[in-house]
Amino acid sequence: MKLHDLRPAEGATRTAKRKGRGPGSGLGKTAGRGQKGQKSRSGSGIKPGFEGGQMPLIRRLPKRGFTNIFAKVYSIVNIKDLEVFEADTIVTPELLKEAGLIKKLSDNIKVLGDGELSKKLTVQAHKFSKSAQEKIEALGGRAEVI
Repeated sequence: MKLHDLRPAEGATRTAKRKGRGPGSGLGKTAGRGQKGQKSRSGSGIKPGFEGGQMPLIRRLPKRGFTNIFAKVYSIVNIKDLEVFEADTIVTPELLKEAGLIKKLSDNIKVLGDGELSKKLTVQAHKFSKSAQEKIEALGGRAEVI
């Protein structure tokens, strides 16, 4: 099979209706748009959210809150996720990305204490919760702040 052989499956496509091509077609004169009015005109269309001239809902509701542009973004990794690594491994952000535990290296990493750990690891991250740090150090590992 080659690119020029590709065709839609049998019965998958229909020819377009030719509107406004005389009374015999069944869609002549007004071409299925009915009589007069906004929707019969060419180029017409009502924008999403338009409510006939009354104040739209999106403008009636008050604005609330704000986005802090100085907020630090942390990628979260739980203790139970670190089980994928071998014992005595130095877990770096690059290693976490390779394992698919974080998406971007540009984010800071915070390790949380959800789950259990059964191996001695040296974990390098930007922040640790108290419970995560205790669980890592209880097994003789180290929690290193980058």
